[in-house]
Amino acid sequence: MRLSRAFLPTLKETPAEAQIASHRLMLRAGMIRQTSAGIYAWLPLGWRVLQKVEQIVREEQDAAGAQEILMPTIQTADLWRQSGRYDAYGPEMLRLKDRHDRDMLYGPTNEEMVTEIFRTYAKSYRDLPRNLYHIQWKFRDEVRPRFGVMRGREFLMKDAYSFDLDHAGAVRSYRQMFVAYLRTFARMGLKAIPMQADTGPIGGNLSHEFLILAETGESQVFLHKDLLDFDVLSQAVDYDGDLSPIVDFWTSRYAATDEKHDEAAWNAIPEADRVSARGIEIGHIFYFGTKYSAPMGLQVSGPDGKMVTPEMGSYGIGVSRLVGAIIEANHDENGIRWPEAVAPFKAVVINLKTGDAATDAMAEKIYGVFGQDAVYDDRDDRAGVKFADADLMGYPWQAIIGPRGAAAGKVELKRRATGERVELSLEDAIARIKGG
Repeated sequence: MRLSRAFLPTLKETPAEAQIASHRLMLRAGMIRQTSAGIYAWLPLGWRVLQKVEQIVREEQDAAGAQEILMPTIQTADLWRQSGRYDAYGPEMLRLKDRHDRDMLYGPTNEEMVTEIFRTYAKSYRDLPRNLYHIQWKFRDEVRPRFGVMRGREFLMKDAYSFDLDHAGAVRSYRQMFVAYLRTFARMGLKAIPMQADTGPIGGNLSHEFLILAETGESQVFLHKDLLDFDVLSQAVDYDGDLSPIVDFWTSRYAATDEKHDEAAWNAIPEADRVSARGIEIGHIFYFGTKYSAPMGLQVSGPDGKMVTPEMGSYGIGVSRLVGAIIEANHDENGIRWPEAVAPFKAVVINLKTGDAATDAMAEKIYGVFGQDAVYDDRDDRAGVKFADADLMGYPWQAIIGPRGAAAGKVELKRRATGERVELSLEDAIARIKGG
């Protein structure tokens, strides 16, 4: 993408309503545009990041055996009346009527709908286990939407739903998602800590929320320091095998939000092993048994011919919220520092003298190598403006080319995460960027 032709409406001043770093930086970098309270349009730079986050989520769900579908955003109220949640859910649900005066709603979640879909086709124990997921825009009418995409009213969410014949199978599905979530967030450069959590309006009696540590987190969290050192991506994962070693490591060490904090258990941990910080929730998983399958009449025939009510779980990731959370964990006073896996572009090529034949030629060569994964700052603008924008937008690599360097066949390469600068040949600079 050539910046001279790009739609990147950056802001020099921070809007007054932006209270946290991710909101400020997303507005300043031209990633999003607020259209009404808690509702945002995603502009080209932000949309690229959102798609990359979504794809990592999708790949890890697929690897764990979940199957992707897509359910409607508008649901009939009759489904929610079957489960007993229509009147209980509260004012966060956007309720509406269609032209035939039927009660409808904009789905805040999909337990009822997926249960209705599955009960239509599942007849036997041979149809289990199954895990269905989709990635879909949802709406919850927050009383005070704030913090940009971190607490908006409309948001992109991955929600998965497991169906198992018995409790043991449901726990196995739960553990598969537990590990898939750890891997998902680790691939994005995040250290997510699973913590026991309240189930809220979803219901159920087993729940973990996944939080990352950030100064602007909405929750106070308490955890054993061992949890910060575990590299889940280095672990061999067989989703059809025994996941207990990984899950047991995380669940056997103390980790709790302030809602679940046990002061006595906390005090029993050696002081040197305690970590207290702020945390941002980025995912939540639930096991809730037959909370939805029973009232909605989902039954299958078991191996002995008797009818069985399947056990269920649900598993959510706030995909759009994750973009804000990644920024909260990866920024400095100059802007965003994207982890490479989710960066909108891997590199920016900064031409310090557009129109100079040598710098133009070298810049075009690097840009040609990376193509769709690079930005070319070919604007006729001051070097300071180009450097500031590159830092603000957080591209992992900056390839800086000026007349002096071009004459010597050299590129100044800056790594955004560390600020490290080195002068390299054109070939070595390209190899360094490719190698990460």
